[in-house]
Amino acid sequence: MFFSLINRRISNIKASLVYSQLMAVLSKSKILGLLRSGKLKIMPFDEKQVGAGSIDLHLGNTFRVFRDLHTIFSINDEADYRKITRVIKVLDGRKLIISSGQLIHGITVENISLPKGISGRIEGRSRFARVGLLTHLSSGFVQPATHGKIVLEIANLSPLRLAIYPGTTICQLILEETKGNGEYSGRFYEQNEP
Repeated sequence: MFFSLINRRISNIKASLVYSQLMAVLSKSKILGLLRSGKLKIMPFDEKQVGAGSIDLHLGNTFRVFRDLHTIFSINDEADYRKITRVIKVLDGRKLIISSGQLIHGITVENISLPKGISGRIEGRSRFARVGLLTHLSSGFVQPATHGKIVLEIANLSPLRLAIYPGTTICQLILEETKGNGEYSGRFYEQNEP
């Protein structure tokens, strides 16, 4: 029993070492260096947005909400979320109320251009998670060479209604180096609305 636990721990350590050799989270100095060189572009941008290992991003004022449909939506390769949602705009200084259990799509203010050797992932902020607000549900990965704004799948898991405001620092982008150069050219390249 003891040796099996030791072997399992050694396997976990080896897996961690392999992963750390494949990808590394970029630090503040590396992020700022990429920005200054022009390889990484963020617009609008303020240097205060860069933390020790992430970049703060702000909530835009365009949202996609679900229509009040009482139907079954088929999940398959042809599924188009636009058929069951609608776009709304919230003026600066105004709020959008998210009911308990509700899912909406938001988008960042910032337009991001990643270089080919850098990928990213979106993470929520703990101050919002602690009240039940998730800023992305399942698609937090940002492909290398992505260009555009980042769509957020925002969900209210709290028992309360929550008010969100455009301009709020809603999430953070963590950047990682990839082995080799990849380039995203998929369906959501250069997206500008949720």
